[in-house]
Amino acid sequence: MNDDNMKSIAAICENTWEPLYRYIYYRVQNREEAEDITQETYVKSLSYSKFNEIEPDRYMAFLKTVAINIIRDRWRKSKTMGTNTNIDSVPEIEASTEDMEEMANRQLFIKRSLSKLNEDQRKVIELRIINGYSVSETARIMGIKPGNVRVLQYRALKNLVVIMNEKEDYHE
Repeated sequence: MNDDNMKSIAAICENTWEPLYRYIYYRVQNREEAEDITQETYVKSLSYSKFNEIEPDRYMAFLKTVAINIIRDRWRKSKTMGTNTNIDSVPEIEASTEDMEEMANRQLFIKRSLSKLNEDQRKVIELRIINGYSVSETARIMGIKPGNVRVLQYRALKNLVVIMNEKEDYHE
């Protein structure tokens, strides 16, 4: 690499580092990880064979795209591998029998309340809230449009609130 290329790379890094770092930090909410991803973004970007063909006003957009891909890769990797936790560092949770009983009663109450909903409403609550599916995934599974999923979820939650409020004796 000649001296001019080194100067232009230094200028690009100098002009884009802070906004790129903030962009990454906003997404990962961890200083060390944001620094690592920022560094990895520059390494990957500058090793891209056609980097010198990118228009100067498009550098930031290109860098953000590379950064997002790195973040997604890390997220996927951590999702499939899980996180390493030292078992000794996990605090023991002592639950009293009263707490266990209260939790069991609460679960039973929720189960009974859900059983009062119609089948579609119960299914949308199960998929969206309990299993964490997205609107589009829920729509695909249920064979309906995403807009209908939103309406069905809204109505199910509204009905669930009414059902749960009718059973005030649970809280007493």
